Amino acid sequence: MRLQAACLLVLVALPTLCLGLLEGLYCGKEDCYDVLGVTRESSKSEIGKAYRLLARKYHPDLHRGVEAKALAEEQFKLLATAYEILRDEESRNDYDYMLDNPDAYYAHYYRYYRRRVAPKVDVRIVIVVVLSIISVIQYYSGWQRYDSAIKYFATVPKYRNQALDIARDEIQERIQKKGKNRMSKTDQKEELERIIRKVIEEKMDVQGGYAKPTLWDVLWVQLLICPYTLISFIVWHGQWFWRYTILKQPYGREQKLYLVRRYLKMGQHQFNAQDDKQIEEYLHLELWKRDNFEAWKAEQDEEMKKKLAENPRYKAYRRYMKNHGPGRITFED
Repeated sequence: MRLQAACLLVLVALPTLCLGLLEGLYCGKEDCYDVLGVTRESSKSEIGKAYRLLARKYHPDLHRGVEAKALAEEQFKLLATAYEILRDEESRNDYDYMLDNPDAYYAHYYRYYRRRVAPKVDVRIVIVVVLSIISVIQYYSGWQRYDSAIKYFATVPKYRNQALDIARDEIQERIQKKGKNRMSKTDQKEELERIIRKVIEEKMDVQGGYAKPTLWDVLWVQLLICPYTLISFIVWHGQWFWRYTILKQPYGREQKLYLVRRYLKMGQHQFNAQDDKQIEEYLHLELWKRDNFEAWKAEQDEEMKKKLAENPRYKAYRRYMKNHGPGRITFED
């Protein structure tokens, strides 16, 4: 009896196994071509025409009664699934591959779920959108840092007084001009702060992470000019090696400052932020020469040690470290 039941089950499942139809993939046990009433040779337009005719026939809204409506809805979903598979060239090729290779079970599942899980949006569009968002955030955050730096300099007495001296005539002219309109003290204060900020923005060369942002600093622009930057880097170092290593040409002012900056281990903005007198002193001491720089650096380190030794705060710190060590925090001091 059990043997007969097993044989019957095999006979029932044999047609679908031979056709390569798998439950849970594509149209399940149904053939997508048979669902739409077309053949494998049918064109895309013929498949679309057949789907529209059957969709109108089995649309749930056209049927009365609960049972008839449920059957129509199930058939309508099957029609939509079959059309979705056969209208796309790539998914149709995968479906035909399953029909032609019924034994490749794992390949069928891989092809089906790879297409189902794969993102619908082009990866290139995603990359462009992400880079654009990063560039916008980078640009506006740069303006926020620059604005905070200008606000800070406007509160420092040194820079504030310099700005007042530079803009003294403009301040008096603005206040006298608007004084006819009876400016309040609050308005005069706001006008004064605006003029001071304007002068600081024009005169102050903010460098480093708080420098005034430009479009050249944005990630998108940097990526676009990356080939040019790389080529320029290679050419510059090649010229340096040829002129000053092989031909032994004398250094110019820019080359001397480059060597000094490299020995000091400073960035370009950090080095440019120094006083002109300090930079001229570097050139006067000929610090682009390695021996001169090493001697100067040793003198600076020794002088710094002496200053620290005479500093009462540093003495207190050394006493604390000697008595308590770095691993303890007490309230004795």
